[in-house]
Amino acid sequence: MAHLLLPPLPDRYRSRPATAADAAGIHHLVAACERELLGHAESGADGVAADLALPGLDPALDTLLVQDGSGRLAGRAWVHNGRRSKVDVHPGHRGRGLGGRLLDWAEARAREAGGRRLSQAVPDADLAAVGLLRSRGYGPFVTEWQLEFAMPVEPAVPDPPAGITVRPFRAGDEQAAYLLTEDAFDEWQPRRKAYPEWALHTVGRDTFVPALSPVAFAGGEMVGAVLALDVPGSGEGYVERVAVRRDHRNRGIARVLLRESFRAFHLRGRRTCTLWTHSETGALSLYERVGMTVRRSSSVYGKPLTAEPLM
Repeated sequence: MAHLLLPPLPDRYRSRPATAADAAGIHHLVAACERELLGHAESGADGVAADLALPGLDPALDTLLVQDGSGRLAGRAWVHNGRRSKVDVHPGHRGRGLGGRLLDWAEARAREAGGRRLSQAVPDADLAAVGLLRSRGYGPFVTEWQLEFAMPVEPAVPDPPAGITVRPFRAGDEQAAYLLTEDAFDEWQPRRKAYPEWALHTVGRDTFVPALSPVAFAGGEMVGAVLALDVPGSGEGYVERVAVRRDHRNRGIARVLLRESFRAFHLRGRRTCTLWTHSETGALSLYERVGMTVRRSSSVYGKPLTAEPLM
């Protein structure tokens, strides 16, 4: 199958698919976008590498980079399984129609892959991206919140509930953590991830730190987990996954695990921890009870790619 090409680009721009060797350059582009919007970069290079290695994503077909005349990245797009997409344009190259062309390419690639609806998450503060998506027929259907926990002093950690033991994550816990978190996320996510895809964004990342990732056990079985990342240059701790087994919820286990992770980050010199949650998880109030506050929000926008009704 041939790679879909962009519509004609402005002078001095050219496009090509991405390869694994482009991870650092893409991260530089993403970080520039984050600094423009947020005042700081928060994504890790290993997250970009994980996206390029997603099962079901063929970089030769599902990615596109736009370069300027000097070879520097001006924009990028990817589509995963015909359903999810991401488009970024470097702040220095905006206003030239690159975002619209990349979005057109993403839709065409999603249709070619059999997708029925394409979605993309964008920060609510990125008014240009929101305006572009809305002008192309996209509408919001999910809200995501980034929460933060400020730690000017070492956080207090409550005692675990009776019968629960807590320790840091260690080698051999991977499969138990995978089953626990995917079982919990099955309640709202559209599909269950296979272990290789799950690991790419959790325990397989270079920034995953077992010592910052407490897990809870009852009778020798893992019943709770917090999986944390320490992203270089961010200056903050980051919690990638939080899960408690259904039959052990409402006992305060998540609070204990989160506070343990926050304290471990504090001892490493971090004074803030963040995480993202999703309106379909119903977990926002849990994090607020732990003492976290909403820093910013994003919305997931979707657009039907077929005239057939979506079930």
